[in-house]
Amino acid sequence: MSGPNGDPDIPIDDAIINDEDEFEDEEYEAINSMLDQINSYLDDLEDRNDSLNGKLHELLESNRQARLEFRAQLLGSQSQEEHCPADGDSSSNSKEYLNKDKGDCK
Repeated sequence: MSGPNGDPDIPIDDAIINDEDEFEDEEYEAINSMLDQINSYLDDLEDRNDSLNGKLHELLESNRQARLEFRAQLLGSQSQEEHCPADGDSSSNSKEYLNKDKGDCK
């Protein structure tokens, strides 16, 4: 007679595992306790990950704002350089007029 997987000479009853080492309630409680502890560690790890993710988004937003402000300053200073007279200009009246008009020309 063939076995459950088609193996020759293995009776069907031998394929059934009779585990005489049944778990006691204490062993189940110990396993449940370990699983609860692992679950607690995973929850803590998830909270830390969420916190770091939030801080990363704040940092990226801050960096983006700083970059935009820096770019605006560069563009503003370039446009002011185009409108302001050169440093070698001896006309103090035109410099004073531009200082009042533009605010940053010196």
